[in-house]
Amino acid sequence: MNLQLKTKNILFILAGAAIYAFGLVNFNMKNQLAEGGVTGVTLILYNLFSIDPGISNIVLNLPLFLAGWKFFRRDEFIYTLIGTFSLSFFLFVFQYWITFDFSLKHDLFLAALFAGAFIGGGLGIIFRYGGTTGGSDIVARVTHKKFGWTMSKTMLVIDVSVIILSLIYLDYRQMMYTLVGVFVGARMIDVIQRGAYAGKAMLIFSRKSDDIAGKIISQLNRSVTLLYGKGGYTRQHIRVLYCVVSRNEVFRLKNLILEVDPDAFVTINDVHEVFGEGFTLDKSNLDQFLGKDELNKD
Repeated sequence: MNLQLKTKNILFILAGAAIYAFGLVNFNMKNQLAEGGVTGVTLILYNLFSIDPGISNIVLNLPLFLAGWKFFRRDEFIYTLIGTFSLSFFLFVFQYWITFDFSLKHDLFLAALFAGAFIGGGLGIIFRYGGTTGGSDIVARVTHKKFGWTMSKTMLVIDVSVIILSLIYLDYRQMMYTLVGVFVGARMIDVIQRGAYAGKAMLIFSRKSDDIAGKIISQLNRSVTLLYGKGGYTRQHIRVLYCVVSRNEVFRLKNLILEVDPDAFVTINDVHEVFGEGFTLDKSNLDQFLGKDELNKD
C-alpha cells in the first residue's frame, strides 16, 4: 500500500474539524438548530435521548466505514477517519473542557448565520485538504458505485430527509432558521474550496493577436494560448487568445488590450479553480480529479 499522507493536510483537517465542532456545539446545539446528514441524526439523538453527539457520531459512522472501505483510496480513507474521529474529539472539547456562552435563542437568524459560517467553513477546509467527516458522503459514494445515483442528489435526499425528521424536536420556526444555516454553510464550502483559486478567463478576438500576446507575456508575465477560429459571418480565419489572470489583473489586461487594438472583442468569465504555473500547483488539488496511482505514473 503506497500511502502519501501529507502533514499539512492532516493539520488542516484537524483545524477544520475544530471549527466545525465549535459551530455545532455553540450555535446548533445551544440554540436547538438542526443539521443535515449524519450530524443531523446525532442532534436528533441528543435532543431526544441526551446521547452525546461525539459518541453517536462514531457509532453511526463505523458501519459506514466498513461499507465505504473499497470505494475510497487508502489515503483518502485515512483522511476521512482523521476527520471523523477528530470531529468527535473536538465535540467533547467544546462541550466539557473549553466552553463558551453563545446562546442566541433571542435571535435565531444570527445563530443560523454563525452556525452556517462555522460548520460550512470547517467542512470547506476538511474537503479542501482531501478529507471528509464520513456520514452521507460515504453513503453517496457507495450508492453511486452500486446503483449509479449521482452523489449530489443522494446527499440532498439524505440532508432533506434528516432535516424533516428533525421536526420531531423542532418547531417550524427553528426549521426555517436551520435551512438558512444550511444555505450559508453550503456557500461557505464553495468559497473555501474555490475562492482561493478564483480567477478570470479572457477570450480575446483581435486582428492584432500577436501584439497583444507579446504584451501579456512581457508586461503581465502571464502565458497565453493561441486558438484558431473562423468567423461564422465573415468566414475569415482568426487567432483567438485565451488567457487566465487573477482578479486584480483584469483591469490592467483590459487596458493593455485597448491600447493595442481598441476594436478587439473580449469575453470575460469566472474561473472557479486554477492550478498550475503562475498560480499554484498543489498535488492535493489534482486528487479531486485523478487517482494517486495516475499521478505517480509520471
